[in-house]
Amino acid sequence: MIIGGGPGGYEAALAGRQLGADVTLIERNGIGGAAVLTDVVPSKTLIATADAAQRVANSGALGVKLSFAGQHIKPKIEIDLAAVNRRLLDLAEDQSSDMLQQLIESGVRVIHGSARLDGNHHVVIDAIEDGKSERLEAKTIIIAVGAHPRQLPAAKPDGERIFTWTQLYNLQELPEHMIVVGSGVTGAEFASAYRGLGSEVSLISSRDKVLPGNDEDAADLIEHVFRRNGINIYSQTRADKVVNTGDGVEVTLADGSVIKGSHCLMAVGGIPNTAGLGLEEAGVILTESGHIEVNKVARTSRANVYAVGDCTTFLPLASVSAMQGRTAVFHTMGDVAAPTELRNVASNVFTAPEIASVGWGEKDIKEGRVRGHVVKLALNANPRAKMLGIEDGFVKLICSSGGTVIGGVIAAPRASDLIHPIAIAIENRLTVDEVAKTFTVYPSLSGSISDAARALHSPSY
Repeated sequence: MIIGGGPGGYEAALAGRQLGADVTLIERNGIGGAAVLTDVVPSKTLIATADAAQRVANSGALGVKLSFAGQHIKPKIEIDLAAVNRRLLDLAEDQSSDMLQQLIESGVRVIHGSARLDGNHHVVIDAIEDGKSERLEAKTIIIAVGAHPRQLPAAKPDGERIFTWTQLYNLQELPEHMIVVGSGVTGAEFASAYRGLGSEVSLISSRDKVLPGNDEDAADLIEHVFRRNGINIYSQTRADKVVNTGDGVEVTLADGSVIKGSHCLMAVGGIPNTAGLGLEEAGVILTESGHIEVNKVARTSRANVYAVGDCTTFLPLASVSAMQGRTAVFHTMGDVAAPTELRNVASNVFTAPEIASVGWGEKDIKEGRVRGHVVKLALNANPRAKMLGIEDGFVKLICSSGGTVIGGVIAAPRASDLIHPIAIAIENRLTVDEVAKTFTVYPSLSGSISDAARALHSPSY
């Protein structure tokens, strides 16, 4: 029995059928969950549109000129945001439909409704179509209910001028001035995207820099690029109040100053959807924040209850949720279940440029948590980067004192793709010499990974 049909619940259901289990999945909104319908898929589609707009706007640097009636013109980028949002929502619906069809073809029973635990072996299901309830027994229950945007009492989203990240796709026109509250991953991504689409953007950060907690060099680079591109950054301050004035918004900061804009995005974290599920009554331990405590195979404090994804104490990433879902099923059914090692999880921030990271960081080396060496190579020295007109970015590779690859950071366009060979090296305990002797295409951005590995070579390895 799986409650929630996001990436974790979906993958758990398919894995269960693959191993011969009877699987019932309950989802109240749509298969794919928030990741597909209101979060990852739509937001990254919006970001892809912003990237395309910037490639056109900056094509002159590569010698590409537009002309009309024989006259060269500078491209003026105009964004039809209503069309952009229609496309991204259609993509999300198509993806959700494809996933539903895959579940049905695999033999999963899918119920459109909500569910709650009744003890630790029974689930009460309230179907949405007919309003009927049923109580089913299950050997294993997997909770995959996700999370929703956190709201501040003095900055209530209204879907008109003040938004959470799930509400932005109702906009029909490009915001003249988008104020983004929160400088974490979500805030930074949307700030980058709306600036790329042509909006004026102000970013309010309670910390001393954008993307706190990320690699320091990467965070410094993104902040430099943001400021160069005209994003207004307000550091070490908080938004005490956000008001819809009718034709705009006013954001009052902690020092009493007021920022005026046309729209405001509240990107201040998420809250797990664990309330009302009967978890505590069933003996499932939750944290004070409402997250479900799980171990490395996604097991909760109850032996037959597992939990995956954003509702748990693990990393809130779709890839982690999917891996947890498969691992939970493998574990409960006696298959090989490799514990999920968060240190080996590759993550990405979809700003421009993107920031991808995996493994131990340079800060861990400096603070003595692990012994090792770090090499950082600027991307503007890479021949392929020069051809593409890429000026911002770097490859950072980290190895242990014995030469084993233990970490990496890439700041570059499509860093989400480039990080994979470093993640493979970490997962398989490859040395820098083994990475260096693996052929790369010339010229290629991935060549900088090999260059960094060669730079870390030591005769003592």
